[in-house]
Amino acid sequence: MRHRIKNRKLGRTTPHRKAMFSNMAVALLTHEQIETTLHKAKEIRPIVERLITLAKNNQSLHARRQLLAILKDKAVVEKVLTVLGPRYKTRPGGYLRIIKTGFRQGDNAAVAVIEFVERDVNAKGTILGLKEAA
Repeated sequence: MRHRIKNRKLGRTTPHRKAMFSNMAVALLTHEQIETTLHKAKEIRPIVERLITLAKNNQSLHARRQLLAILKDKAVVEKVLTVLGPRYKTRPGGYLRIIKTGFRQGDNAAVAVIEFVERDVNAKGTILGLKEAA
């Protein structure tokens, strides 16, 4: 029985799960929309919403370091602090939505899209709203 067990293990070890959630959070904050399995989407939602709340309530060096400890990407931390934090300043919570999109062909896993509620449609593949020069 799973009494009082908070999170899903997703068939991974703890370090693997933490690294996966960090990578998924960076991808979600960069593109503002990603497609993943339903269970991974449900697990990443509170993590990213906590980061947005931290960015909108606190612009200090300590908040920047807390974001860097989880995200490990300075450009994404800058986007969270300068773009996403102010965007959701007046919103009391609920920054993300999960939309079920069906089932994956190979293993019939439930697939969902997780995206920001008031997302910038042109943000896909960009950081800070500017196209990356490559």
